[in-house]
Amino acid sequence: MPACDIGLVGLAVMGENLVLNMESRGYQVAVFNRTVSKVDDFVKRNPGKKLTGCHSLHELVGSLKSPRKIMMMVKAGPAVDELIAELVPLLSKGDILIDGGNSYFPDTNRRTVEIEKAGLLYVGTGVSGGEEGALKGPSIMPGGSAAAWPEVKEILQKISAKVGPKADIPCCEWVGPSGSGHYVKMVHNGIEYGDMQLICEAYFILKNALGLTNDELYRVFDRWNRTELESYLIEITRDIFTVPDPQGEGQLVDKILDTAQQKGTGKWMSQHALDLGTPTTLITEAVFARCLSAQKAARVRASKVFPPSAKRYAGDRDKFIEDIRQALYASKICSYAQGFVQLEAAAAEFKWDLNYGNVSLLWRGGCIIRARFLEDIKRAFDKNAKLENLLLDDFFAAAIRKAEPSWRHVVAQSVELGLPAPGFAAALTYFDGYRRDRLPANLLQAQRDYFGAHTYQRIDKEGAFHTDWIRARKLP
Repeated sequence: MPACDIGLVGLAVMGENLVLNMESRGYQVAVFNRTVSKVDDFVKRNPGKKLTGCHSLHELVGSLKSPRKIMMMVKAGPAVDELIAELVPLLSKGDILIDGGNSYFPDTNRRTVEIEKAGLLYVGTGVSGGEEGALKGPSIMPGGSAAAWPEVKEILQKISAKVGPKADIPCCEWVGPSGSGHYVKMVHNGIEYGDMQLICEAYFILKNALGLTNDELYRVFDRWNRTELESYLIEITRDIFTVPDPQGEGQLVDKILDTAQQKGTGKWMSQHALDLGTPTTLITEAVFARCLSAQKAARVRASKVFPPSAKRYAGDRDKFIEDIRQALYASKICSYAQGFVQLEAAAAEFKWDLNYGNVSLLWRGGCIIRARFLEDIKRAFDKNAKLENLLLDDFFAAAIRKAEPSWRHVVAQSVELGLPAPGFAAALTYFDGYRRDRLPANLLQAQRDYFGAHTYQRIDKEGAFHTDWIRARKLP
């Protein structure tokens, strides 16, 4: 009789670690990989564990209890569709396919419909936490066929990270229909882009405006990790400054080439923000900052034409460090505010009924953006489930008011010293625009109507209006 509780296809590092996580929770796991030798090697490296190595998809399917549950950990894109096409003829009504990769949410929307038409169930789930999270407990964001959730809930929640006073609250809860789980993962990754960019800007200002050494940077980030900024990313940033160069003198961080790579999820979020018309400006700036960093040769040439200033900040050193912390905190609030605004816009667009407080809970443990801060977001949505922007919550509004003078001072000083701080500046500009009841778009609409007869609306009358601006001119 079939003995395995779940199957997994794709034995790269994430796949292997998820299998070991499942096995450690008491599950018998069947595994398959295109390169069959990897299956044998994996089973051999883990003697005595409840693993069943399979040399074909047919063998994998035959080893599973009904309803069969198969998690796909293959590269996002065509490879997922190809694997689904091979699996569907082997499965029976009610069997479940789980895509645990970084699939783009429209693909998951489409696949959910196609799989359900075939009589099967589909789960598109975000998995965050990297290699260690996959092994010890990631954040898991499942969406898709609602009927699949009762069948996969136990195993996904058992392998997820746990939080709370008793470490018994799983960072895994059903998100919603079709591609909503992968959309939440995309927003998570976009916020991750923003968080990382803001931390890097804080580091750059501390290093170049104040001349802090790596030892001093360690102590600063260590202090910050005991404040509202307490988070996984602040923690690992602190630790990075302690690692010596294994191939020479000094610290490793100073020997790393300043060109950032990306896998595309931040770009996806920015692209869809434009489709929705949501101003996700900070995350988009974080994507562009990575693009600019990649133009290393061009930047080196430009630095010879426009040599950067070596000017340092002349004011109170400790006060400026605190100002940078406050600017980082306020900008982080704006980043999450933009992320949830886009999530709400997507939910309205696709008719997803999402619980935003629960979304913030999914990120409290296991994932890259896990932070104390998320408890405050959960409380904000508990108070008002229809909160349109985190900036309007009393707690976050008070935090912004407190941080605002420092925030402005840091952005102004960065401009004065010639230090790029696109994340800090984008967040501040978003805040200033969001809180204005009137923006200069009235003039923009007049321009559009002047050259293209696009019409405009008035503040005192209903309807669309057009003016012959040339004939209506009355020159002074």
